[in-house]
Amino acid sequence: MLRVGDLAARTGATPRMLRYYENQGLIEAERSSSGQRLFDPAVAGQVRHIRTLLAAGLPTRAINELLDCIHDSDRLEPCAVPLLVEHLHDYDAQIAELVSTRDTLQGLIDSSTPREHQSV
Repeated sequence: MLRVGDLAARTGATPRMLRYYENQGLIEAERSSSGQRLFDPAVAGQVRHIRTLLAAGLPTRAINELLDCIHDSDRLEPCAVPLLVEHLHDYDAQIAELVSTRDTLQGLIDSSTPREHQSV
């Protein structure tokens, strides 16, 4: 079993992040007789996946839905793909909306400024 500091060292997560993941139900810990958190070593792989998914913009709620697809290996199980595709489509829609907003702003700038200041 790993203490929170040991798990943090293995995964690059801070102890505070690990406590947050536990509070969100993303990882589980046992308690020692003195109340210290103790983690199964296999949790290190889960933490690495959780960190990658968070970096990809997934909320903890979505990651919680993927827990059965997260194991100690370097790859997510195929059951993760539908939810990941859904989030990818959401991001594509957000990007398209941002591009449209940018184009609108650029049009306002272009129509309001002399030629030498256009196309910022």
